[in-house]
Amino acid sequence: MQINKLIFWSVTVALGGFLFGFETAVISGAEQAIQRLWSLSDAMTGQMVAMALYGTIVGAVFGGIPADTIGRKRTLFWIAVLYTVSAIGSALAPEIYSLMFFRFLGGLGVGASSVAAPMYISEIAPADKRGRLAALFQFNIVLGILIAYLSNYLIGSAENGGWRLMLGVLTVPSLLFLGLILMVPESPRWLIVKKGRVEEARRTLEIINPATAESSLAAIRATDTTKRSGWSELFSGRYHLPVILAFFIAFFNQVSGINAVIYYAPRIFNMTGMGNDSALLSSAGIGLINLVFTMLGVFLIDKMGRRFLMYVGSFGYIVSLSAVAYAFFTEAFGGFMVPMWLFVFIAAHAIGQGAVIWVFISEIFPNEVRAAGQSLGSSTHWILAALIASVFPSLASTFGGGPIFAFFAAMMVLQLLFVWRMMPETKGASLEELEQRMVMGH
Repeated sequence: MQINKLIFWSVTVALGGFLFGFETAVISGAEQAIQRLWSLSDAMTGQMVAMALYGTIVGAVFGGIPADTIGRKRTLFWIAVLYTVSAIGSALAPEIYSLMFFRFLGGLGVGASSVAAPMYISEIAPADKRGRLAALFQFNIVLGILIAYLSNYLIGSAENGGWRLMLGVLTVPSLLFLGLILMVPESPRWLIVKKGRVEEARRTLEIINPATAESSLAAIRATDTTKRSGWSELFSGRYHLPVILAFFIAFFNQVSGINAVIYYAPRIFNMTGMGNDSALLSSAGIGLINLVFTMLGVFLIDKMGRRFLMYVGSFGYIVSLSAVAYAFFTEAFGGFMVPMWLFVFIAAHAIGQGAVIWVFISEIFPNEVRAAGQSLGSSTHWILAALIASVFPSLASTFGGGPIFAFFAAMMVLQLLFVWRMMPETKGASLEELEQRMVMGH
């Protein structure tokens, strides 16, 4: 019964990831019809698409504040409200500025959920299951992206108001998330460290595992050394190791080129001379491989560890990106050579960085600054995602694919060095044990 409740809580919170993925991808089927409807320039269309990304950055930077002040659960509830309002407002938007406003609100939800959801799951999960349960968030992101593409396909044409239905579909899972989140308890670590509500926390810990409830309670209370929290405490110098680790794992996640490939796959395939139909089919293949290898990463993360998956991913990145760069430099585009290597690249990302990033960031910060630490990692990720997404088309037309993919490959050599020399293994340790290692150097 305990395990069933734990899984229910984790899956419910991970639905925030599903909405995150759906919100991010669904616009791809609607943007051209919206551009024609309101006679938008290319620049204005780009701003309409990017508006959600701007909201994501704001949500990631500030998402830790409500998570600390009103709690993880209430923050997730208001994230669900943001998603619901965004979906309804986008579907009913009478003109472009209203649509941009509601897409910005959806972006706030995406950014804040990338802070609150992995953090909540890591705080309720037993050490031996934490990787798998926290990685459900990433799995749901990938699933949300796939379902958004499928939903757009089933709706068919975005013309004659079809785009409103595409954007409005998100209302259904948003309302489901809104209802289910009321059924999860508050994080016991937040209750103790931020509010001193020990008995309430004890009841939740007893549901999670009656055998370890008292020892977990004692360990959490022992770490309650300060009531300070937030960004100023995070950068006080005491937490320099987890700050460095969170920054670099988020940095390397994006300089792999993952969002350039996800956002611009058809464009990249067109650069190799591939026709539009083949390019779209290859893009769908990327979505499927992303899902399959994310599932494999979720399965392996607690068995093999975070570092092992990052090693596998790093080697896969280096080989695949080097091969794509070589193909562009030599114009050796025979058959499906570039799509094949990009499939390998996506598999390497999904089993490595994709499975590990949100788990790892949610583990390495002590209880009192976990929200600010999660904000740091998430905002680093989203700022770089926005930067790379905005400059890729112009760089690709100026320099071609060779130098860009060679740069991504070189960055992944640096990631391999980071994993080898700096990244600690966090598998199987409680959050309080990790605090001892990260902050106190034990």
